[in-house]
Amino acid sequence: MKPDKAIFSIGTAANMLEVHPRTLRIYEKEGLIKPIRRGQRRYYSMNDITWISCIRTIIHEHGITIAGLKKLLRFTPCWQILNCPEEKRKNCIAYKKGGLLHLEDA
Repeated sequence: MKPDKAIFSIGTAANMLEVHPRTLRIYEKEGLIKPIRRGQRRYYSMNDITWISCIRTIIHEHGITIAGLKKLLRFTPCWQILNCPEEKRKNCIAYKKGGLLHLEDA
């Protein structure tokens, strides 16, 4: 199974994470996650599950609020969060728009 393939329903994902499905909907509403939608259904990948687990740790073990987490994420490039390899970053629109591709090639 590919870690980025969205196959888990919201109920399955919630069970895996031991949270209420409402929690996942809140994270989505707050912009912390973006599950794949097929019609009215949400589907999550293993990467999503891992990221949500990180979110839960940050919120519950470190006492950071959702608002605080959102502020922190604005200052952290997504490729650092996801630990993307350089080859994948070079094809990333966000990475290119940040001007970092040009700076690293200089």
